Amino acid sequence: MKFSANRASKPAALTLTSMLDVIFLLLCFFVTASVYSQWESEITIQLPSARTSDEPDRLPGEIIANVAKDGKVRVNGRDLSLEDLGARLARIAKFYPGQAVIIRADKDTKYDSLVRVIDTCRAAGVWNFSLATSNEDREDVKGKAAK
Repeated sequence: MKFSANRASKPAALTLTSMLDVIFLLLCFFVTASVYSQWESEITIQLPSARTSDEPDRLPGEIIANVAKDGKVRVNGRDLSLEDLGARLARIAKFYPGQAVIIRADKDTKYDSLVRVIDTCRAAGVWNFSLATSNEDREDVKGKAAK
């Protein structure tokens, strides 16, 4: 066999098209996952209905505290005591003074449990909180206003 020693080899080229496709798909996945993580809510909680409730504008990074019938508080799928909730909110309020907190309390939750969560928010320095309600009766209000 005869090998040619003077034949120049091509330098290796890096093809980026498949790597760019993978990076684009990862970017799409993380953007979608971050949007759905902001909509965290407990399905088992039945919100009280309010005839004048509106769909609020969602703020990025808002914290959703779910209060169950028995008074247990869940944030991001984890059960928290009021002390843990207060410590977490205090750390967040230290860096983000206008932090938004949405309190989703079940309609059968004792008033005392709801007041304790609100008091924990206020003690942690969070004053931008709201109570979530459903708008089941909203169609009735629109129908009466149109008549």
